[in-house]
Amino acid sequence: MKRKGISYIYEKKSKGEKMARTALYDYPMACIAEEAGIDIINVGDSISMVMFGYEDTLGAKLDVMIEHAKAVRRGAPTAFIMGDMPFGSYQTSYSDAVRNAARYMTEAGMDCVKIEGGEEIVPLIKRLTQASIPVIAHSGLTPQAVNLIGGYKTQGRNAEAAYKLIENAVEFEKAGAIAVLLESIPQEVAKEVYVRLNVPFLGTGVGPYSDAPMVNIYDFLGYFEKTPKFAPRYADVRKISVDASKRFVKEVREGIYPAPEHCYKMVDGEYEKLLEFLKNS
Repeated sequence: MKRKGISYIYEKKSKGEKMARTALYDYPMACIAEEAGIDIINVGDSISMVMFGYEDTLGAKLDVMIEHAKAVRRGAPTAFIMGDMPFGSYQTSYSDAVRNAARYMTEAGMDCVKIEGGEEIVPLIKRLTQASIPVIAHSGLTPQAVNLIGGYKTQGRNAEAAYKLIENAVEFEKAGAIAVLLESIPQEVAKEVYVRLNVPFLGTGVGPYSDAPMVNIYDFLGYFEKTPKFAPRYADVRKISVDASKRFVKEVREGIYPAPEHCYKMVDGEYEKLLEFLKNS
């Protein structure tokens, strides 16, 4: 099957066809997403929380994310994959941002990179685009700014803040962003963004007005007891996994495992030869 590139998401946008989007970070999950037909995969800096147990996304490191992105690309060769630029990898200078984004593209085979912020990232979008690096601009709830905004809160709930989000989204497109992503905003605000953008609008917790709604694969598979309000649970893999693990513990302790069918054997007659070697040694 042909790899889904920028032309794919633009064609879907032009036809008004929704795209399924998820976040994941490893080869096994990427294989599942590929087989299921997921259109867009976000190798997110949420890896810091989901895979490593940190309280926020600030612990994500570029080298680690690139290695995980490589694994995701191998597992999902046809998906459109976006790589998050982690905190500190693009804020220091334009040259650092271009260099680090180029690593994502060349080393991990990403289709684009994603950066967070408001109007301050408009010049960076232009600079990355000039360097032939496709960029998705992420605003609304921006987890990298969690210490600045005071936690993981819905953004744009009053008219002034909502107007700024809409204005920024339009400016992102003008600056060259191939898509705009907004997270955790009221659906009324998402609607106004959706009708104003020509590029794909990717929504995370924004309601129905989005070209590509996103739920983290670990959330919709039920790995965690607590999930965001916008995240449905389509399976309870956590319970299945715990029950299976308990069965393993029980069988080991009772001597049921390993059973004969789990054991390897020597070639017929060779054990007797071994015993003779040992006897004469």
